[in-house]
Amino acid sequence: MGQSQSPSQGLSEDEELQLDNIQDLYKSFIMECPSGSLYLHEFKRMFGVQSGTPESQYMDNIFRAFDMNHDNTMDFIEYVAALHLVLRGKLEDKLRWSFKVFDGDDNGRLDRQELRKIVRIIYKIKGGCVTDETGTVTLTGEQVCDRIFKEVDLNGDGQITLDEFVEGAQKSEWLQSFLRLDVNPSGWVQRYMCDRRLTAAKDS
Repeated sequence: MGQSQSPSQGLSEDEELQLDNIQDLYKSFIMECPSGSLYLHEFKRMFGVQSGTPESQYMDNIFRAFDMNHDNTMDFIEYVAALHLVLRGKLEDKLRWSFKVFDGDDNGRLDRQELRKIVRIIYKIKGGCVTDETGTVTLTGEQVCDRIFKEVDLNGDGQITLDEFVEGAQKSEWLQSFLRLDVNPSGWVQRYMCDRRLTAAKDS
């Protein structure tokens, strides 16, 4: 990675991010990352995420999920693919991506330890305020884990596969709500793109 590439190189028509001017996006990427490679600390800085926070821990997992070739950097093609997913992806695509964020060892299965780790982070981000679907019963982190396993571990083997996660989450409005965060990357990306457009307008 680290090679300068044309913004649309390697992307099919369906995969291209539909932005007003993708060339501007490419220019901003190169300005932020002259080497052509985006590192984790730069990724966090771009979206205003402070180190040592629950959001920072979550961003570690997000970056790993977007680093498609696992070289600990993100090039422009991976960056565009990430933006395309969080801005325009379908529910199933976003759930598949969420599973990848949860799956710390990339073995295609979530065990209770992996789930507990990410649930603790999300729980902190939400300020410890996680309720059932009625909104009247506050759940502990362990209760959230139990609830997720109950809803998506279809065969009860103590592990959650990608298919189980996607199928279960599609049927569970509660789980979708739990996964919907104020620090959802879609929110960061939209604010970032808006800020870039405002900056460009002032400079023009």
